[in-house]
Amino acid sequence: MEHTEANKSRTQVEREWHLSHDSERLKANIQELANNFKVLGDPTRLRILQALMHGERCVRELADGIQMEQSAVSHQLRTLRDAGLVNFRRDGKVVYYSLADAHVFTLLSVGIEHVAE
Repeated sequence: MEHTEANKSRTQVEREWHLSHDSERLKANIQELANNFKVLGDPTRLRILQALMHGERCVRELADGIQMEQSAVSHQLRTLRDAGLVNFRRDGKVVYYSLADAHVFTLLSVGIEHVAE
């Protein structure tokens, strides 16, 4: 991402936050963001999310990819789902997971890029 694009996005976010006069809503947004960062603070969950950046995966594919038991992966996926970071769909007995939206992808991409510098 070019610095001008990053600055533009940052400026837009700052403007939205400063224009908000609803302090209760702002507090709720801050709390939700903090909760998301807590969820993202686990390396296993980050590995799952990184795998989902490449597209939808079933639990078995995720477990094989990160070399963990399916039950452990399912437990982490529930936490990610409860945080609104992943979506799921059923196809018979198989459950497929994907990133919740483009914001999650962007958050992960920027985070990975940041630590790689």
